[in-house]
Amino acid sequence: MAETRDESGAGAGHERPPGVGDTTVEAVGALTEALETVERARGHLYAFHQLTGHADLALDRAVELLRMAGHARQADLVQHEILGRNVIPGCWTYQVVEAYNSTYYQPFVDVEAGVRRDLVAGRRHLYEAEMKEARRTHGHLDHTPRP
Repeated sequence: MAETRDESGAGAGHERPPGVGDTTVEAVGALTEALETVERARGHLYAFHQLTGHADLALDRAVELLRMAGHARQADLVQHEILGRNVIPGCWTYQVVEAYNSTYYQPFVDVEAGVRRDLVAGRRHLYEAEMKEARRTHGHLDHTPRP
């Protein structure tokens, strides 16, 4: 087992402020975990946006090939019915992304930051930092509390 000097605690920014109870740390951690899930959902929304855009651009080649193969009616159908079509009434994917960001994502980010500021002095990942401290092997080179 590799040994090194042990430094106790998670370090500045990851220590529980005085007077903050376990349930508060757990509650703020749960709120942050929910925001992290929203971050993942937002990433999927951007993937949807980009994939749909790439598909729409790929239709140009499909329309061209249909015309070259002598299928003008089908080329017209694709061009008029699908190419450039809204994904939901009145909206392309960028508008869906913008609406999500302004209506849901940014308010969530702002509320989570405000709750952290109000309850735990704005500190991030207190629950995880305390879990790390409880689970690490003190004195082990690969279990140090800080980088």
